[in-house]
Amino acid sequence: MKRLVLATNNKHKIVEIKALLSDLSLELLTLADVSVPDPLREDGTTFRDNALQKARAVHGATKLPSLADDSGLEVFYLNGRPGVYSSRYTGPGATYESNNERLLAEMRGVPPRRRRAQFRAIVVFVDRGVEEVTEGICRGKIAEQPRGTNGFGYDPVFLPEGFTRTYAELTFEEKNGISHRARALAGMKEILIRRMNLG
Repeated sequence: MKRLVLATNNKHKIVEIKALLSDLSLELLTLADVSVPDPLREDGTTFRDNALQKARAVHGATKLPSLADDSGLEVFYLNGRPGVYSSRYTGPGATYESNNERLLAEMRGVPPRRRRAQFRAIVVFVDRGVEEVTEGICRGKIAEQPRGTNGFGYDPVFLPEGFTRTYAELTFEEKNGISHRARALAGMKEILIRRMNLG
């Protein structure tokens, strides 16, 4: 079975990616299974930059095909913030809770029609002489307060379009049916099948 390294230390992303790629004949390795420089650099100014950095570093260290995701929340009222800084919105030592608290504080009093936001995911595949990129977006709005205990990151404060429940109130399967990551990986699956001869 062909092997693919997931270039992330985020255990929540690993669970989602493994579920979304479970129908492919692939052995999915994590950074715990291989020897790579730690930590992976993520100092780019875009999601694409960061995903490319991670996938290139892991491929360079392992010589194995690598897959990286970089993603985050873009709030239109905040001119796209937190964006590429989503995971470290409150600085070094940021937690999911502290990031959500800051976001909700910045959105306090903003009317529903101006609370539009979107999750964006960029997924990158790197192998010898190959770099492929896909993107997925899920539009929605920012809730007034956190709701739900599923998911991670900004999931408790994001209401996807067409739902009255936040990402964190959806089941794992429901979220994986509509999420930004699921949409990016849907396009990437076709690339993996072609590039890794999985047909």
